[in-house]
Amino acid sequence: MSKVAIVMGSKSDLPVMQDAIDILKTFKIEVEVDIVSAHRTPDKLYDFSTNAHQRGIKVIIAGAGGAAHLPGMVASMSPLPVIGVPVKSSNSIDGWDSVLSILQMPGGVPVATVALNGAKNAGILAAQIIGASDPDVLESILMYKEGLKAKVIDSSKDLKA
Repeated sequence: MSKVAIVMGSKSDLPVMQDAIDILKTFKIEVEVDIVSAHRTPDKLYDFSTNAHQRGIKVIIAGAGGAAHLPGMVASMSPLPVIGVPVKSSNSIDGWDSVLSILQMPGGVPVATVALNGAKNAGILAAQIIGASDPDVLESILMYKEGLKAKVIDSSKDLKA
């Protein structure tokens, strides 16, 4: 079974990152969750980043607020795809510092970046990456997207001109 790791800089990021956990469980993808601070636990960051692929992890979702170095540092050390979730935190500049810290990566160290607090989309993107080589996950994604389509069609039935 494919596995996604979700890491965040502090426990205060969990309410945002929970959306990624929940959607991945919907797709029946195993999730490993941990707190890894780029600034406070650099040894743990190194160990996590360099060994995740050996634990069966296929994609890493990293969420952080403020300076938000976690996703980029993970990407610098891991051979796995990294999806960054900028988190609007109490010490951020309306979230822009987080967005730009994750988005503006140097060449050769890509981080796929979703919207501010966009953990749900990060989870969906991780599932799509896994679904490219896992037919069961791909089928779940197709069904999920059909459900989104049906909701839009149903919502337009009640409209009157």
